[in-house]
Amino acid sequence: MRRRRGRSWLTGRTERAVVNRRVFPYLALVTLGLGLLAGFVVTLVDRKDFPTFGTAVWWAIVTLGTVGYGDVVPHTAWGRVVGSIVIVFGVTFIAFLTATVTSAFVSAAEEEARASERRREEASELELRELLSDLKGQLDAIEAKLDRRPRA
Repeated sequence: MRRRRGRSWLTGRTERAVVNRRVFPYLALVTLGLGLLAGFVVTLVDRKDFPTFGTAVWWAIVTLGTVGYGDVVPHTAWGRVVGSIVIVFGVTFIAFLTATVTSAFVSAAEEEARASERRREEASELELRELLSDLKGQLDAIEAKLDRRPRA
């Protein structure tokens, strides 16, 4: 796979996902992965507030999504540090995701518009060539008639 200069692997994957209309599985996988990782970490550092892995994952996904219901919250210092990191990742992830997906959709639409314009120009050029060919044929016919005309 060739990479264009200045493009990251993530940008390339995102563009392909958008072009193929497969954005949702990537979003779901990244959110789930971050939620599982954050849930695991917060379970390790704050056993009191997060007694089960399921509760921790619930909290992590809700926090990543910037919803923060408040039904489960960390009370220890390390739990709050993890919570702060998860909040920053959630906000950053949503902003990055929105910008990247929007940019990819716009790029795909622009590329389609350019392709459509190229097809229109090619059709117009073909039509112009046909008209010029017809005009040349008519001029040749006129010249042939003029050449057969008796000279005075």
